[in-house]
Amino acid sequence: MMTGQQLKNSILQMAVQGKLVPQDQNDEPASVLLERIRKEKEQLIKDGKIKKEKKPSYIFRGADNLPYEKVGKNEPVCIADEVPFEIPESWEWVRLSKIVYNRGQMTPAKDFCYIDIGSIDNKNQKLSIEENIVTADKAPSRARKIVTIGDILYSTVRPYLHNMCIIDRSFSHTPSASTGFAVLTCHSGFLNEFLFYYLMSPDFDTYANNTDNAKGVAYPAINDNKLYQALIPVPPKAEQERIVKKLKDVLPYVVTYGVKYSEAKSLNNGFTNKLKKSILQEAVQGKLVSQEPTDEPASVLLERIHAEKERLIQEGKIKRDKHESVIFRRDNSHYEKLDGIERCINDEIPFKIPENWCWCRLGNLIQSIDAGKSFKCNERPPEQNEYGIIKVSAVTWGSFKQEESKTCFSTSQWIRDYAIHPGDFLICRANTEALVGGCVIVEKISKKLMLSDKVLRLRFSNSVNKLYVLHVLRSPFVKIQLSAAASGTSESMKNISQNTIKRLLTPFPPIEEQYLIVSKIEECFPKIVTL
Repeated sequence: MMTGQQLKNSILQMAVQGKLVPQDQNDEPASVLLERIRKEKEQLIKDGKIKKEKKPSYIFRGADNLPYEKVGKNEPVCIADEVPFEIPESWEWVRLSKIVYNRGQMTPAKDFCYIDIGSIDNKNQKLSIEENIVTADKAPSRARKIVTIGDILYSTVRPYLHNMCIIDRSFSHTPSASTGFAVLTCHSGFLNEFLFYYLMSPDFDTYANNTDNAKGVAYPAINDNKLYQALIPVPPKAEQERIVKKLKDVLPYVVTYGVKYSEAKSLNNGFTNKLKKSILQEAVQGKLVSQEPTDEPASVLLERIHAEKERLIQEGKIKRDKHESVIFRRDNSHYEKLDGIERCINDEIPFKIPENWCWCRLGNLIQSIDAGKSFKCNERPPEQNEYGIIKVSAVTWGSFKQEESKTCFSTSQWIRDYAIHPGDFLICRANTEALVGGCVIVEKISKKLMLSDKVLRLRFSNSVNKLYVLHVLRSPFVKIQLSAAASGTSESMKNISQNTIKRLLTPFPPIEEQYLIVSKIEECFPKIVTL
């Protein structure tokens, strides 16, 4: 299904290719119209209103039915590779300079209405109703272009190409437009509205955005010479009128369609997100897959994980958690022993879990947590043979984004222990409220990247399915815990500590069921995306 903009682009493209309305053999051919325009141009030159072109262009069909162009006194050259599409027999190709002219520039001598790039709504291509009245002594240096009713204002700066409009009203003071615009006045017989629609078409966007035509680093812009060299399809005047009328009839419905499409997409996204959350919640409650009585109870698995950690502690490979928790059941209640003190935690237990599951703290499953450091870096991602450090935006609720990284100034900043590898479980300890606690498992990495101080690496026992833990941390149940524990008064950044991560209450199933849950989620989620 197309978006509103895609549908609009499709209709505009049909219009400028002569496919939106039928041709009428009784229409006066475009060639006759162009001849009248040529004579009008000669008169304007004679009257001193416009300058004579040094090397005028003449485009025609050759004997081989291909388009040719004669520029000045040069020999005709085939321009078939430059013509973007086929047009009807009654149409003609011309350079923009053949059908438009501009009224020049003038420095304001008194109060005037200034039209700058921001004066135009680039979604609706309408000029702001509010007039920006400026005194002559405060006139910006760019306030120079002469405009009048009927002129097309076309922003030549690439990011603002659709900041364009037709001047359709008079002003309280003489208007003056920014030199960031090309001001296009159409010759008689060529409808400004048809040209306006062509300037909005995908083909013209492609031309204006071409790096050969748009120059500049910070704000690339198409210069006047390149703009006036653009190829323009010219239909017969009667067909121009039919095309414009049809577009005026159709485009309001496209706008309505675009709004409805956006609403439907938002609704669908909301539905899919809710469905994913529902599946994850079912998973952590033991309702997504059936239990198998022969599975080894999670409590036995947890004891084995604890024994493995003790062995690693004795071998000096990991450090003992100073605040290790043990959750157990007694008299149909849940208790936690922490720092030698037992307390009932029934008020923390949000739902029932299957008999062969158990509750634990995430810290019971974690062997160690690695934290990186913060370095002053070049803000661009590292290239081959360069070292870098990830940003918080590399770790969200989706996949690992290695391009969200910065480049080290020197190799001396590289710390091998902080290097990120495939299979690493990463969690973001600082981010916006919506993204703090975001976690990913690195599937692949081609850049030499390190942990930052805001991204932690969790190392789990081999007896834990990391993908199950990933889904647990993405569940509504854990997100509520993260939101409640996050600190920070800033609206843009929240923080969670390593202790907060270790203290996350976690429903823990037998290892066989962990794999079944992961498999079921991976089966369901792709189907939800395609809904």
